[in-house]
Amino acid sequence: MRTFPAGALRASRRAALRGLAAASLALLCGAAPSLAAAAGWPDKPVRLIVPNPAGGASDVLARLLGKELGTLWGQPVVVENKPGANGNIGATLVARSEADGYTMLLMDLSSLAISPSLYPKLGYDPGKDLAPVSFVAYSPHILVVRGDLPVSNVNELAAYAKQHPNKLNYGETTGAITHLAGIDLARRMDFTWNYIGYKGGAQVLSDLTGGQIDATMNSFLATYPLVKAGKIKLLAVGSSKRFGLIPDTPTVAETTAGFESGSWQGLMTTGGTPPDVIAKINRDVNAVLSRPEVSKQLSDLGSEPVDKTPAELGQWMREQTQRWGKVVKDAGISLQ
Repeated sequence: MRTFPAGALRASRRAALRGLAAASLALLCGAAPSLAAAAGWPDKPVRLIVPNPAGGASDVLARLLGKELGTLWGQPVVVENKPGANGNIGATLVARSEADGYTMLLMDLSSLAISPSLYPKLGYDPGKDLAPVSFVAYSPHILVVRGDLPVSNVNELAAYAKQHPNKLNYGETTGAITHLAGIDLARRMDFTWNYIGYKGGAQVLSDLTGGQIDATMNSFLATYPLVKAGKIKLLAVGSSKRFGLIPDTPTVAETTAGFESGSWQGLMTTGGTPPDVIAKINRDVNAVLSRPEVSKQLSDLGSEPVDKTPAELGQWMREQTQRWGKVVKDAGISLQ
């Protein structure tokens, strides 16, 4: 057994204590700015960037959330619409802002997840230049067809498409998740249909009710009233499990496991923002979403609140980027 002189042990112990004290001081000094930032945050107005036009789902949610957070924080939350390039104009603005949490992005995060694949020259790295903060709400897309199409479920749709190759027209907003969802569904079910591009979902639904196209996946809120009115036919919902507002409607995933398509509205901020600031925002957002009156307003918008941590959101973003990136690559799509 190796032995050490007593003096050496005392000297070694003193050195170790000095080292521990120095390390503790360094840790405290390093943590102090972040803790101080979180404790005093916010002490000025917060910008909430919506990369879509006024009146859309993200805009409505941003104004609802902004009002509630502004009251909670005692600081104005200013909603700014910065539409264009499938959300990339607004996302770029946030990515290049100060890393202090005072500029946030609220958008459909599924759209954000597909941007690196659709736009190779994006100009920023969503995984580094943006930091996940919080989910806000989820609303599934629903699979609908024209009222006189002789199918009533996903299997019958696939069978009909195989019997009539390249005859069915699928309406989509080019480059949107609903576009990729149509591609993903056809590949999973091994059929083909024609993709008819539109500038927005409203025109898609107009042509579907008029019989100019045969099928689409679109937002629950905009589409379900047409189903209830008997103008189009609902086949399935795009959520991974049955959706609470239409619990008797089967999911696409019940036919082809792993399929999911919907609008995941959430918050991102600038990469490098102190973690404690992000954690505070996340806690406050989830506190607001847990209020019954807020949940009721979300339900009226065809959405359900989603309570997750920043880490869980970050993991989800990575998974979605990988999933949709494969769909984009396999389909050979590029918008640049």
